[in-house]
Amino acid sequence: MKFWREPLDLKDIRVPRGEIHVLTERCKGCGWCVEFCQRDVLEVSDEINSKGYHPPKVIREQACVGCGLCELMCPEFAIYVVEQEGKATLL
Repeated sequence: MKFWREPLDLKDIRVPRGEIHVLTERCKGCGWCVEFCQRDVLEVSDEINSKGYHPPKVIREQACVGCGLCELMCPEFAIYVVEQEGKATLL
């Protein structure tokens, strides 16, 4: 027995998709983008940039909904999200 309501247009709701771009040379490896990603799209890579830090890498790009939280948390502006037009999927 369900005790919550669902919207009548639930089958028509589309979830947007985002494409994450990491500027590895600007990254200082703080890991905030990885920690604050709700969908676990990012992880810290094994690669080292020219500054000696481990930048994040995208591991589950199809899970990104383009919320931009990683972009907001980055103190170095080394990551940004671009919404993919026409790639929204049904909920």
